[in-house]
Amino acid sequence: MDRFAEHRGLLYAVAYRVLGSVADAQDVVQDAWLRWSKVDADSVQDVEGYLVRVVTRLAIDRLRSAAVRRESYVGPWLPEPMITSPDAADDVVRADAVSTAVLLVLEALSPTERAVFVLNEAFGYSYAEIADILDRRVADVRQLAHRARKAVAARRQRYDTDRGTQRQVTERFLAACENGDVEALMAVLAPDVTLISDGGGLTGAPRKPVVGPLSVARAFLVGSNRRPIGSQYAIEELNGAPGITIRSADGPVLAITLHQVDGAVRTIHVVSNPEKLGGLSHPA
Repeated sequence: MDRFAEHRGLLYAVAYRVLGSVADAQDVVQDAWLRWSKVDADSVQDVEGYLVRVVTRLAIDRLRSAAVRRESYVGPWLPEPMITSPDAADDVVRADAVSTAVLLVLEALSPTERAVFVLNEAFGYSYAEIADILDRRVADVRQLAHRARKAVAARRQRYDTDRGTQRQVTERFLAACENGDVEALMAVLAPDVTLISDGGGLTGAPRKPVVGPLSVARAFLVGSNRRPIGSQYAIEELNGAPGITIRSADGPVLAITLHQVDGAVRTIHVVSNPEKLGGLSHPA
């Protein structure tokens, strides 16, 4: 099974980017391992290609079933946050590919388009390699990639990727929250800032986007006063960039990712659904 272990990180990374869910990605990798355990490993010449093929197809099937579940989801749906290593952020392309903003944009794609986009854009697989993975013609894969890139370009916002700026703004945001300083918090927010919260109907998270600096600042300060007694804020690496977590003695409570433009926070993603915080314990 060592040959599978060599590729586990890659398989998890592919599954997470296709699915946007830590739990589902873990399940897919586990299913792939079960299939691999029944194969004569010595008969497989290209182990990576074989395993990526299995994981991608499993992820596409799971994404199709997930789409049905999300139709009845309570409130906004956001990708599950994930602790990433600082090394991931050194590669801007890789860090951007796993950001919650990009993963959310990918929700506009069909499962197959999303898989093609992820394999090509995030991992550099050629159209011919992807065609083999999906059992499609190269011309079909090229067309899927074109449609996917066009859809992503139409929806994607370009956020700051400078590490120093990201960290500085995140620190200022956190300090304002901890101090209950509305003016300081508003100072780091863009005029058109939008807060999107995913509580899945299980927490007190707003079920509609909150827009504007004053409304967003008030929402955060009210939420800060309601956090569990003894819980702690921390700045951690979330999805390839500095983010904020709140943890209590019982485990993670909330994850905040800040998406910035010109040094100001334009979009804030907050996940408090306890069923979607498993990735805060699993570095990528």
